Order: sequence, then C-alpha cells, then structure tokens
Amino acid sequence: MDATPASAHSDEGDRARVLAAYGLDALQDDPELSAIVQFAARLCDAPVALVSMVESERQRFIARVGLDAAETPRSQSFCAHAMLGSEPMVVTDATGDPRFSDNDPVTGAPHIRFYAGAPLVCSEGVPLGALCVIGDKPRPEGLTELQREGLEVLAQAAMCRLNSHRRDLATSARATESARAMREIADLVPGIVWSADDQGNFDYFNRRWELATGAPKPSSVSEWRELVHADDADRTFAAWQASFAGGQPFESEYRLKQADGTWRWTLARALPMHDREGRVARWYGTLTDIDEGHRRSESRDLLARELSHRIKNIFAVVAGLVTLRARRVPEASDFAKELIDTIQALGRAHDFVRPMEGIKGDSLCGLLKELMAPYADGNGRIAITGDDCVIGPRAATPLALTFHELATNSAKYGALSVAGGSVAISIDCPTSGQTAHITWRERGGPSAQHPAEEGFGSRLVRSSIEGQLGGHLERRFAEGGLEVDLAIPRGAIKS
Repeated sequence: MDATPASAHSDEGDRARVLAAYGLDALQDDPELSAIVQFAARLCDAPVALVSMVESERQRFIARVGLDAAETPRSQSFCAHAMLGSEPMVVTDATGDPRFSDNDPVTGAPHIRFYAGAPLVCSEGVPLGALCVIGDKPRPEGLTELQREGLEVLAQAAMCRLNSHRRDLATSARATESARAMREIADLVPGIVWSADDQGNFDYFNRRWELATGAPKPSSVSEWRELVHADDADRTFAAWQASFAGGQPFESEYRLKQADGTWRWTLARALPMHDREGRVARWYGTLTDIDEGHRRSESRDLLARELSHRIKNIFAVVAGLVTLRARRVPEASDFAKELIDTIQALGRAHDFVRPMEGIKGDSLCGLLKELMAPYADGNGRIAITGDDCVIGPRAATPLALTFHELATNSAKYGALSVAGGSVAISIDCPTSGQTAHITWRERGGPSAQHPAEEGFGSRLVRSSIEGQLGGHLERRFAEGGLEVDLAIPRGAIKS
C-alpha cells in the first residue's frame, strides 16, 4: 500500500480533490490495472476481482473481472470500509456480518458471501478505495498467508499505476499552464512571435501578427510571402530556404505590409531547435519593427554622403588656393607641391573609406595600394604583402598621412628616387592578436642618413602613429635605405 489512512474519517472534500487529481475517467479499463485484477482473481481463487474507487455517492470499478456492473452505490460498498484499514479486510461470510448482511448485493445478485479487500491509500494518507476479490460462497478459512501478502503487493502495484497516471496528468497540466503563460507573455511583447514545425509549417503566431498586419495567420511560406514587399521577397525567401535546408539561424530585413496598407521595415530572425539526435524539431522566430531606425539610418547615410561631397570640395578648394598663392611666390612652389600632394593623399584616403558612390573598401592593404599608386611604375618597385587589416574611417587619415610622408620622402631622397630602388610593405595583422605590425623597407637606394634634427614630416608621422592611433614607431637609417617598424593596436585601426 502507498500509505496508511490518515484517519478513520478522512475529509470528503479532501478525498474528492485527490480523486479528481487521478483523472479516473482516463483510467477506466486501463490495461495495466486489468492485468492486476485478473491475477488477483487467480491468486485468490475468486470469480470476481475489482479495483474500486470510492467516491462521495458511488463506488466505481475502473478495472474488473467477473462482474458486469461498472459501479454501485456507495451505501452498498464493502470497499468503503476496507479502504479505512491499514491491512486487508476479510469478510468470510457476509450474511453473518451485521455491516453487510442487509446489502442488496448480499441478499440479491451477485450474492456476495466472501470479500477480501486491500486498501488503496495515496501518499497524502487519503483513502481512495480498494483492490478486492469477491466470491459467492462463504470461505471460513479466509485467505492463505500467501494470498493475503499477494493481495497487498498487487494493491501496491495498482497504486503505482494510479500514481504514475496522476504524475503524468500533473506534468501535462504544468506544461499546459506554462504554454498558456508563455502565450500570454508573447501577446504582451511589442514584436511578432511565431513557431513552426520541422517541416516549416507555421503553427503559432502571437496576437501582434493580426494587430500589425490585419491578415490571417499564415500556415505556409507562400501565404507569408504575399505580405512581403516585392522588391524584398526573392532575397528574403531565398535566405529562408537556405537557412531552413541547412538547419541554420535565419536573419533578414524586409518591408512587411501593415494593416493600413503601408510598408514598414522589419527585422526577421529565426532559430532552429534540435532534438537529441541533432535533427531540427521546431523553429521559433520573431519579427521586430525597425522602420524608424531604418529610416534614421537612411537619413544618416544621406547626410554622410552630403558631408563627404562637401569634404571633397574642401580638399579641392584648399588645393586650388594653394596653387594660386604659389604662383605669386615662385620660391614656395616646392612646398606648395608637397602640400597639394598631401591634400590629394588625404582625398584618396577619404574616398577609400567614405566613397562618394558605393563602397570602395575598408582594408589596410587596399588603402596602401591606393596611396602608393602614384609611385608604382608597373615593374614591381612597390610590394605590399602579408595579412590584411580592416580599417575604420578614423584610422584612415593618420595612416594616409604616415604612408604618404614615407612615400614622398622615398621619392625625393630614398629608394624611389633612383632606378632599381624598391619599397616593401609587410602587414602582420593576426586575428587572435591585439596588435598589428607594419614594416616599411627600402632597398636599392641611397644609404639613409639620420637627420640632425626631426623635421616637420617626421613629427607628423610620429604624431599620427603614436598620438592619434596609440601605437609605436621605430625608424632605422640603414645602408640599404630607411626601415620603419609600426606597432598599432588593432582596435585603433578598426575605429
């Protein structure tokens, strides 16, 4: 037995509550309980065996053998007495027992004479009913010791089955309640939440879907596609099909048709949920309205393009002003040319990371090729090798100034000033490291001479690398030409 009854007179309200938790309707004629009563009948050599659950007005037989009736009034119940005991109740001759001698099942069919019932008590100590065997002939000897013990063991087995079903119901109820709570939470979020089965059939949308789109909840991709802007549909659903086929996360931005007929930019995301074997079991996704942010981004891009255009004009105006002034002061023509070259280098760097049209590039290697293009003659005088680095707009200007200064000095005094001279630029930018290393090596030119004092160009380079980028610069004036080593934080290059 599961437990001893808590008292001889258990509260009927508690009993009704506990009995309801067992979901007895679903246990009617349960195969496992039916097997228990069949074995109990054979064990005790009785024509009838029952699992009887005693309710407030009746006793119901959720498993039975040898008896057609599925229930009888509680007033006729032997089990209502048996369930209150702590061990099997045995009635050897019901006609001689004042508790039962006048009962209809005793005075009439099925003419009960012998009864033995083991109580069924739940873990809370509430008596539920009994596992009983019944005979139509008196049995003065009652049960053998083996039969009594066997009936108790079978009653325990019956309670195990009852408790297992109760736990399953409780688990299902918790899952149902959890799902209900999650649906309520999902209905409160400002975005659209959805789910789909492993075949991609949509089976859930929160309330926000209908509020936002005014459309019925789609069950398939084709129904959903009708609400996606035609200019975005092919791209979006090609990405979805690729993610779905590969069981990979999905993300896309597109315009979703709203209930008022307008289109709003939406960020769509979906994640696959895998089972223990690694197969996709379900998909869960969200749709987030990003229209306001998207339009702000478009406005910022428009402003950036306008500013870029104006900056380019400023470069051109400054270069033009320098040219005009230099004509009046011929002795300053060399300085003016250097200044114009520097301005043009800055313009090329600006074009590289802030292009007027489209995206030109964001790599250090690309920027260096752009800056060194005026000095290359197609004969391999300038070589750029190594690992590339992604550069950001802030880093482009000091890098452009640095390498423009190195190139112009080399063209004036170093390797690029003589035939056969060359410059090798090597980039070491490991993805796992924190520092990028860039080397400048001149070969085949005049020996580099250490200047008596640091000039403006050298100070400009040092300020760009160490001041603006937080890096380190080392120069060596070697016999074969100038050698420069730069160490720059990767974070500064990407900014």
